[in-house]
Amino acid sequence: MEEEEIEKAVIAYLKKKGFKHTEQAFQEEQRKHQNQQTKNSSSSISSSTDPDIAKQILSFSESENIPARYHEGYGKFRTWVYGSLDLYRWERRQLGYMPDGRTMLGLYSCNWEFHTWRNHYKHTGLSHELLRVLYPVFIHCFMDLVAKGHIQEARNFFSSFRHDHEALHSRDLPKLEGVLSPSHLEEMEFAHSLRQSKVNIKICQYSYELLLQYLHKTQSITVLGVINEHINFQVSPGQPTSISDDSEVMTLIGSSQDDANQINQKEIHWGLLEGSLEERLEKAGGLLSDSEKAEGEAKEGDTEENKKRSAEGGKQGSSIKKLKKDKVLGAAGKPVRSEGNAVSMAPRVKPELALPVMPTEVEQSILEDLRNRVQLSSTALPSVSFYTFLNTHNGLNCASISHDGSLVAGGFSDSSLKMWDMSKLGQQNVTSSMQGDNDLAPTEQILGTSGGKRSYTLFQGHSGPVYSATFSPLGDFILSSSADSTIRLWSTKLNANLVCYKGHNYPVWDVQFSPVGHYFASSSHDRTARIWSMDRIQPLRIMAGHLSDVDCVEWHINCNYIATGSSDKTVRLWDVQSGECVRIFIGHRSMVLSLAMSPDGQYMASGDEDGTIMMWDLSSGRCVMPLMGHMSCVWSLAFSCEGSLLASGSADCTVKLWDVTTSTKMPKSDESKSGNTGRLRSLKTLATKSTPVYSLRFSRRNLLFAAGALSRSG
Repeated sequence: MEEEEIEKAVIAYLKKKGFKHTEQAFQEEQRKHQNQQTKNSSSSISSSTDPDIAKQILSFSESENIPARYHEGYGKFRTWVYGSLDLYRWERRQLGYMPDGRTMLGLYSCNWEFHTWRNHYKHTGLSHELLRVLYPVFIHCFMDLVAKGHIQEARNFFSSFRHDHEALHSRDLPKLEGVLSPSHLEEMEFAHSLRQSKVNIKICQYSYELLLQYLHKTQSITVLGVINEHINFQVSPGQPTSISDDSEVMTLIGSSQDDANQINQKEIHWGLLEGSLEERLEKAGGLLSDSEKAEGEAKEGDTEENKKRSAEGGKQGSSIKKLKKDKVLGAAGKPVRSEGNAVSMAPRVKPELALPVMPTEVEQSILEDLRNRVQLSSTALPSVSFYTFLNTHNGLNCASISHDGSLVAGGFSDSSLKMWDMSKLGQQNVTSSMQGDNDLAPTEQILGTSGGKRSYTLFQGHSGPVYSATFSPLGDFILSSSADSTIRLWSTKLNANLVCYKGHNYPVWDVQFSPVGHYFASSSHDRTARIWSMDRIQPLRIMAGHLSDVDCVEWHINCNYIATGSSDKTVRLWDVQSGECVRIFIGHRSMVLSLAMSPDGQYMASGDEDGTIMMWDLSSGRCVMPLMGHMSCVWSLAFSCEGSLLASGSADCTVKLWDVTTSTKMPKSDESKSGNTGRLRSLKTLATKSTPVYSLRFSRRNLLFAAGALSRSG
């Protein structure tokens, strides 16, 4: 009877998989076998099928037909994982191992040894390593049930075990919960990517052997099938590690680390452009002393002081100017010298794009700003000017600030783009219309107040919400991107729309001008980034490779590369000339929302939805330092002009300043020995009352501008 059940199970499986030729060959073999048994009645049935193989075939057949097998198999596997630490401790004790791997002289000689050893492994990552296996098994058991049409059983399974994974995968679970039919597995991008890609998991040799031992002893066919089909183990010697020790221990979707390593072998040239203004100024010896730069910053702040006086009656003007000087000067009243200019030491490269010619008067203006630039460091932090949008009624989607801070633009959900001129705004009489003015910080500018005459320039033309805006380096143009899948170019001089660029098929999430103007890059829901020039209505290059939305884009300082951040949790670097991906950066655990390039072109910072910032070395493609501290999405990043500081703006209503020089120079080994972590890299946290930070910008003189919309619900 058992032989007949095995035959039926095998035939049913072959039919299900569509192996017609194999099915016919198997049936023919069975007929020959039956004829042979009829001729030779003394033949033993037990010799035809191994008992262990028979048991596995029958068990697999049952698991294929009974959804409860998934619930039971995963439940047992989960129980074993959570109890694995005790099992590990017991087995290591039987083998006679000490915590450092040495064999004990006496297996049961001293109870103190056991407690010391137990406390050691209580804090190691064995259970964490096996928990990495638990999550992909959970999601694929759930999707297998959906694929087989057992929708209600899949929902019950998901509800029963989802709480185990909410701490680490809270962003992904709601997406999986929306998979309610087999068709969703193909239609929903996230689920489809999971089904098509294998999960890469790093695990130590002992944990791997322990897992194999469990699967062999329990004959858990359901779990074994999921692991074989969807998980790729990267086994390494040594002790177990915790999940937080390595950001690359588990990659669910996107490119695997092996593929990324292969791409990251390509040569890139991360230096500055030959003949740049910074290089010419350096050769001419036109750099001012730090004391003269301090006076330059104070001079730049005069415009800001005048605006503050108009809003606050001029009560605090002189005191704020004094504070600005104090920030630049050291504690002893002496100018603060920079530790070294990384920009001047960066290599020079030739441009791959035909660069526009800069007008002489504009060039002279920029050189003047560079001469008066204040050198920042961990002991000389920048002055900050924060622009706050009022009464936006949750309609503000993005904000952008010009390079000198004179213009501020906002993109709104009603498809409008609005621009404020700070010089004109400061001249208006707003003393009678500033409701809620006392709730704002002294340095915040008031945008959108009603004083009779409209205080902004209104740009209308989009037919959907405006998601991004960016000023040209000279401030004479502004680009905007929208849900209507178009990009529009506006003139800030003529206050008119000049061009509408069409190429994307879905909403355009971000658009950014190149550092030299004329060229710009866009990113979209269609999973592509595109390179454009102002004089052509069609894109010059299309960068395709991300597995999900491309949420943000950023130009390299030499204009030869662009970086893209995606919802697939990766960042890619692209060559603008060939359109080829030359770097893949893997490590984020949620969608990447912001990017910034260091002024010397060697490093890149990326911020994600969970509040994590990662500093990358473009040459190696490796993460130099994760910066932890924000409690919500990081929406904006900006490097200071000499590259010593990084500013980050977040939905947690704070601006943080980070010490880039120390973070990039300290090796991870030294950091772990000293006990320092990325959380200690923050030099200062600047909190608003209730204003999420939408945009950040360092001026050419190293004044930091920020913008956001006041949130009444905060």
